[in-house]
Amino acid sequence: MTQLVLHNYDLDDACYRVRLVASCCDLPVELRNVDMFPGMEQVSPPYLKLNPLGRLPILETADVTLRHTGAILLYLAGLDPQKRLLPTEASALAQMMDWLFFAEHDLSVSTEARAISIMDLPGDGPQTIAQTRALLRIMEDHMSAQEIKGLSFFAGEEITLADIALFPAFALSRDCNIDHDAFPALRLWARRVRATPGFVVMPGIPDYH
Repeated sequence: MTQLVLHNYDLDDACYRVRLVASCCDLPVELRNVDMFPGMEQVSPPYLKLNPLGRLPILETADVTLRHTGAILLYLAGLDPQKRLLPTEASALAQMMDWLFFAEHDLSVSTEARAISIMDLPGDGPQTIAQTRALLRIMEDHMSAQEIKGLSFFAGEEITLADIALFPAFALSRDCNIDHDAFPALRLWARRVRATPGFVVMPGIPDYH
């Protein structure tokens, strides 16, 4: 098995996505914890050599260093002999990729909103929270439509990388005082994600009843 080294900060939702995929795919990962806050170690000269963008997560292997969350998730899922998070049907794969891009790009504002709310970082808190709530509404509407079709996850009947990538933004949105009662379809979906073999939590992930 390829040695996997994850440069990690436990409270970072992107790092959590990587840890969660690795756990669900039963892949051993060596964690090297980074003082991201308040130390900003990720922008120190040694880390800028690994990732000139100055952010986490970073995944190192003997052959490649990856610095974008979506690429890391796809790489890990591809290492899984069972390919349990990768659909085989073309349309489901396309839907998975579409939501994966949504998670990494559009939903990045949710990370900003949370950082402003709980770490008191500078930024427009009300605006980023409003944007996050609007994006969660898009997700809610999609999962409501999926349930009508008898489908349990974002790209179909089975869980995929898309669900893992989307889960933290919703699960952690209470840190921004977003009421989960307004998103019943996402609450049910989140329960199904939590029931996935290998699921692990991070600080701030609430229980669902």
